[in-house]
Amino acid sequence: MSDIIQLLPDSVANQIAAGEVIQRPASVIKELVENSVDAGATSINVVCVDSGRTTIQVVDNGKGMSETDARLSFERHATSKIRKADDLFNLHTMGFRGEALASIAAVSQVELRTRMADDEVGTLLTIAGSRFVSQEPCSCPVGSNFKIENLFFNVPARRKFLKSNTTELNNIVSAFERIALVYPEIAFSLYNNNNEMYNLRSCGLRQRIVDIFGKKINQHLLPLDVDTSMCRISGFVGKPESARKKGAHQYFFVNGRYMKHPYFHKAVMMAYDRLVPEGEQVPYFIYFNVNADDIDVNIHPTKTEIKFGNEQAIWQILSAAVKDAVGMFNDVTAIEFDTEGQPDIPAVGGLGGVTAPKVQYNPEYNPFKESAPKKPTAPSEWDKLYAGLGDTSRQPRQTSFFPDDSKIVPSRNFNSNDAEMTIPSRGFGDADAIPSRGFGDADVLPSDGFGDVDEPATDEIVQSRTLPSDAEPQSAATDEGLMAEKSPDHYQFKGKYIMTAVKSGLMIIDQRRAHIRILYERYLAQMADHHSYPQKLMFPEALHLTPADGNVLASVMTEMQSLGFELSDLGGNTYAVNAVPSGLEGVNCINLLQDLIASARDVSSSSAASVDATLVSNVNHELALGMARGAAIGYGEVLSNEEMETIINSLFACSNCNYTPDGKKILAVYRQTDMEQLLG
Repeated sequence: MSDIIQLLPDSVANQIAAGEVIQRPASVIKELVENSVDAGATSINVVCVDSGRTTIQVVDNGKGMSETDARLSFERHATSKIRKADDLFNLHTMGFRGEALASIAAVSQVELRTRMADDEVGTLLTIAGSRFVSQEPCSCPVGSNFKIENLFFNVPARRKFLKSNTTELNNIVSAFERIALVYPEIAFSLYNNNNEMYNLRSCGLRQRIVDIFGKKINQHLLPLDVDTSMCRISGFVGKPESARKKGAHQYFFVNGRYMKHPYFHKAVMMAYDRLVPEGEQVPYFIYFNVNADDIDVNIHPTKTEIKFGNEQAIWQILSAAVKDAVGMFNDVTAIEFDTEGQPDIPAVGGLGGVTAPKVQYNPEYNPFKESAPKKPTAPSEWDKLYAGLGDTSRQPRQTSFFPDDSKIVPSRNFNSNDAEMTIPSRGFGDADAIPSRGFGDADVLPSDGFGDVDEPATDEIVQSRTLPSDAEPQSAATDEGLMAEKSPDHYQFKGKYIMTAVKSGLMIIDQRRAHIRILYERYLAQMADHHSYPQKLMFPEALHLTPADGNVLASVMTEMQSLGFELSDLGGNTYAVNAVPSGLEGVNCINLLQDLIASARDVSSSSAASVDATLVSNVNHELALGMARGAAIGYGEVLSNEEMETIINSLFACSNCNYTPDGKKILAVYRQTDMEQLLG
């Protein structure tokens, strides 16, 4: 039996390595820019065509390479960064494996121009699919110039599953920003299709953050600086009011290398407990400087995960540092800095002529001195109050409200039994015999309480007194009618849930989730029909975006207009918001637009071949859901019975009344049988 195990050719091995190292155009840019940083460059320019599909070019002014080094750099595991295994735990450079250039050359066509400062001419090297094509001298400036063309030209499956140009450009921008934030002393520039996206000059760290993410973030940054024997933590964290639901800029860097660390992220967010709404994130830019012996970088192919030897102790230091930065910000009062419109308080030195106020009092006043009590006096012209009482025409013929039976019975022509019902027993004394205005028979007597009682009034008295004995069967028959009339149709519990009676028991509806489902389907219908209801703003607001967000907004501008937004480009990734969809009263349209753009940027699950179908559908879903969340009623908002009725009717008219668009439950039914078992 022949042997079946064989060594793979270098070209195949390089393609296997490229599957881990080179995943998309952004991976190529990351590796080449990191090599430029290790070469000591002070200026790095990145040029892309078609988001890196067609061409990627990285030009630097570093130390360059000799003719021999240029040829060896494309061999597997050829590097100048390490010499022995112990160097893996004492790294001070971005790259160290020696696999990046070999992996890039295995899946693309590479052209390298490089020259060292001591050489008169440079070297031009051409490689395609790991195959050496040519090497010759050339004229070029000091540094390196890598040109990568037709990425994945020999791996059709990898090229097919690249995302859309917008998504790939966002990945390139993310990789570019992570490196530019670490090295503010290096000048960077990024171009795509001859459009300048970034042109970052050499500056300080805070200015570099402002140059990348806009001027608005500058007012939300709090400095962070802690130096201990274990590590040094520096950077900036955001103020609580800068929290956002999506798209918060959050970065960790360790010894100049970007990393993802959920454990440290939790330490940062714990400092904002009860300061920001649940589910929102704050921006932070935190830099760790630790001993190279205490970390392990070589645990992930993309080097984005780092293992710390003393992770728990650094977690506690980080948590205390962030709490201290946020606490110092909260202790500063605004009146010390914002004096506009405040009263002008004179200085202490200018109060020389001020005298103490004098108190006016009566020295003869004695509170214990007795004085003769005043006699009550009758009001003046008191006799006019009783004018007209002597008129005999207004005197009643009956001087007593309770006449003798011999006088009243003949006048009413009743028998002895009827006479007993004429003056019913009220349960009061004689003084309370006159009905008051608070009872049902208050209008039996005339308004002045005197005079004859005519026949209809007497009949009403008899009827009102005989009603209680005959009304018991009638009240029992109308119990259900009274219950239906007096009980509310719906009940709101703690401003969060709507409760309504159904045939099987009690239905409980989450009012915010129900409103999200209603608005979501309404916005989807608007985008499908391209029929919006914009509401003009009296004063247009300015929307400042990063280049990456501006690129996303340009790709979804049609969908935004279908929702009802009217945006005009002012240049420099700044847009004027002229109109917003109707029904967004009280909603911050700038924050809403930023959340919508962040949602659209996160939609990257579709390939480039299905952009017109699946990707557009996903974008519409995210935009409609973001709009619904922004415009829906919140918890704690008191609703009238008519509003609750409208929400319930609209909810059950939706295509799915049980769940929100993101899969959360809207309603539940508490069955009557469960209530009866609960109460025994």
